[in-house]
Amino acid sequence: MKPEVICLMASSLDGRILPSRWRPKSSGDVFEQVHDQLDGDAWLIGRVTGQEFAKGTAYPATTSERFPRENWIVRRDAKAYGIVLDASGKICWGRADIGGDPIVVVLSEAVSDAHLAGLRSEGVSYVFAGERQLDLALVLDIVARELGVKRLLLEGGGGANGAFLRAGLVDEFNLVLCPAIDGAKGAPSVFDSPESETGQRAPITAMTLENTTALEGGALWLRYKITNGPAAPAQASHG
Repeated sequence: MKPEVICLMASSLDGRILPSRWRPKSSGDVFEQVHDQLDGDAWLIGRVTGQEFAKGTAYPATTSERFPRENWIVRRDAKAYGIVLDASGKICWGRADIGGDPIVVVLSEAVSDAHLAGLRSEGVSYVFAGERQLDLALVLDIVARELGVKRLLLEGGGGANGAFLRAGLVDEFNLVLCPAIDGAKGAPSVFDSPESETGQRAPITAMTLENTTALEGGALWLRYKITNGPAAPAQASHG
């Protein structure tokens, strides 16, 4: 059964998501406050965002071990999980959790045995969701079956958000709109796509404003329900 997918992002007034570029500079932790209030069973990010949390440098390049391409779960009793899309197995974690939430990496079957050995050595769980590209609908099915996730917070970056959105898999969009402006070209946005998918539109047929909440420091929390129509196959490479 597909979990409820709630996209949660914080952005400047012009829709950019790198706070280091915002003016005036952002302060406070309103995003984390909203994250906690939404109370998801798991949160999901893409490879680029995931790399920001990594502490390792590199796993050994080779191994004599061979591993079946089967899901490997270290913990099934966590209050919440940090799920990271990393199709090609590029992230060396150097840790097994983020903020106490066990890491679960979503891989393609093309990943090397050496990378799997590295993940296992650190106690990092992993699941497979495609031969070479990730099937996003399958990702949701797996985390529901394997981890019992019923409420998933999709938290970027723009590439991961955009892939789920275009696949018609996002049920709700929560935006923490911060009183700041980026104002220059080049920063990532809340939703994005690769060049190959610039002509593909999200199958959204309606958005309903559920709630607006004023937050500290002049930020605004906007909460929308999304209605989706039929979508294209839900695949994404995600590095």
